[in-house]
Amino acid sequence: MKHILIVDDDIHIGNLLQEALEAEGYRASRAYSGTEAVLALDRGRPDLILLDLMLPGLSGEEVLPRLAGVPVIVVSAKADIDSKTALLLGGAADYVTKPFVLRELLARVAVRLREEHPAHQGGAMAFGPLRLEPDARCVSVDGAEARLTRTEYAILKLLLENPSQVVTKSRLLDEVGQDTPDCTESSLKTHMSNLRRKLREAGAGDCIESVWGIGFKMRAE
Repeated sequence: MKHILIVDDDIHIGNLLQEALEAEGYRASRAYSGTEAVLALDRGRPDLILLDLMLPGLSGEEVLPRLAGVPVIVVSAKADIDSKTALLLGGAADYVTKPFVLRELLARVAVRLREEHPAHQGGAMAFGPLRLEPDARCVSVDGAEARLTRTEYAILKLLLENPSQVVTKSRLLDEVGQDTPDCTESSLKTHMSNLRRKLREAGAGDCIESVWGIGFKMRAE
């Protein structure tokens, strides 16, 4: 059973989250301050943490660097883009703004609790109906091949290797650009647009989303 730690000093929100998570089959525990969250981690690391920012004791921003290795979804009333950008770049896997829609938050939790790498079957990577086979350098949707350029394939592969994280533009340029010289800062937008269009036309839907000012990630189902 997956264990989720809820770090929030709001009793009502904490109760709501715990009840909803346990109804979904998770084990949920609570911490009511940043300091208590750190002590909880000393007793054992959960599979995922829901972290508020405005906490007594240590703030969420102070706690986040101590959570390396555990996926963290920030759940906060802070809605400005600077706060979101800093926290995503600082290690958060996702950011949900209060007030939140419970069904959406539960969907994001489910996605974050997937294995660090997508489901592998004989070396393949899968995300919903999308399947990438590295050995054959082939991408398919529900069994039908999606014809991608070398650069589009490399971008998709990197995103699938990090399904629960935002892949920054600089990382895309660094890692994809090593093998595909045509992936440059000026051309990345075009490559990404073409990739998303081809996946939509193949039946995968809008499975890649932009995180404004940061990069891209696989969209929560």
